[in-house]
Amino acid sequence: MDVVSIQWILVVGSSLILFWIAPWAKSKNDFFRGSKLEKEPGFWMLTSSLVISWLFAKSITNAANLGLSFGFVGGLAYATYYLSFLTAGIIIYGMRVQGGFVSLHHFLNSRYGRGAVILFSILISFRLLNEVWSNTMVIGSYFGDQGSSSYYWAIILFTLLTVAYTIKGGLRSSLLTDLIQMILFGILLFVILGMILPEKNGDVSAFVQTGNWTMAGGLNLLFVALIQVFSYPFHDPVLTDRAFISSPKTTLRSFIAATFIGGLCIILFSFVGIYGQMEGLEGQAPVEVGKLLGLGMQLMMNFIMITSAASTLDSTFNSFSKLVVVDLSDQKRQTISWGRRIIILIAVLGTIPVFLGAEILAATTISGTTVIGLTPIFIFWKKKAPRWSYFLSVGTGMLFGICLAIDAWPDSWIFTNGKYAELLAVNSVALLACFVGYFVPFLKNKAIPN
Repeated sequence: MDVVSIQWILVVGSSLILFWIAPWAKSKNDFFRGSKLEKEPGFWMLTSSLVISWLFAKSITNAANLGLSFGFVGGLAYATYYLSFLTAGIIIYGMRVQGGFVSLHHFLNSRYGRGAVILFSILISFRLLNEVWSNTMVIGSYFGDQGSSSYYWAIILFTLLTVAYTIKGGLRSSLLTDLIQMILFGILLFVILGMILPEKNGDVSAFVQTGNWTMAGGLNLLFVALIQVFSYPFHDPVLTDRAFISSPKTTLRSFIAATFIGGLCIILFSFVGIYGQMEGLEGQAPVEVGKLLGLGMQLMMNFIMITSAASTLDSTFNSFSKLVVVDLSDQKRQTISWGRRIIILIAVLGTIPVFLGAEILAATTISGTTVIGLTPIFIFWKKKAPRWSYFLSVGTGMLFGICLAIDAWPDSWIFTNGKYAELLAVNSVALLACFVGYFVPFLKNKAIPN
């Protein structure tokens, strides 16, 4: 039996098991809030769901590839994004306890009006759609070359199987299967490291000492991450939805734990790429390292991608369903049946771009730069800011994101060198401009309130 045939068995088999395990949601709280018979998710279930929902196929591929390109510095730079759990956890805790807000949409509508809610919803809708194809395309690449029939059939079947168990229980299904997938991910990662480290005499320091602590050696990306962790998490409803489904104290504890667990997982998985660097490999690190270490390792790598992609995909489906049915609809539409229909809808909408070419995918991707204008909105959530503060800040960030996307940033405004130098320059200036945009409307009142 060849590798592809075994992978099909893994995909179908694991999906059928998850379908069998997934509960059938009987109430709106079960479906949209992940409760079990009206009992909220506990610490470990929430923490595992947070972590695995961000250890998606594209993410761990990026971690390994950055390890291949920049050594340990690359893995650490990418792990820095997991500080997003910490910033979001602390800020949303304050919003719930001190502000009494029950969702980000509630906060935005109360402070900035319906227009702010609509603009925010558009931004996160693009984010969710991007999550669909970015994960399924990684899966497709393990079954055939991009554009081949086997590539497309893998994407379609994987998406359908994930939809099947997600519509059974909604967010409750996601939380339960996330816990299982997190345990499985941990086991697989342990086995992979157990195969890689002995190849280098078990010397972890040899991995940690790789890379160059220079801007061109990966620090550009690390500083970009430090800039974006105050805005990036708030345009990801997969993360923020989970910040409102358990008690504030349990949620804060889970977000703090997820910061360390998620960051550590990313660093450890970057060891795959670092190992590839030591062996002089090129290309996609997980694929090439898997091939180098034999069939067993290759299947292990592929299965870890399948589990991580499934966990993110089902969470994405649920977040889009909640966005449309709960956050943007009236009470009459807030039913489980509508939630299931919306899950099917995003599965279709998120898959269509896969068949339309790279240009369409690039044009419909929302980057971290585009939403950097959310930084002052959530850092200063206690301020009763003028409505124009929201639109000037968020609009400014969107303009900088577009500027980056169309490659319109002047070379003379890039103040470091190496890869990600332009990204760092754009984000640094964009952040400053967004703060200016946020505070300008206060000048009308002659002073900025405390």
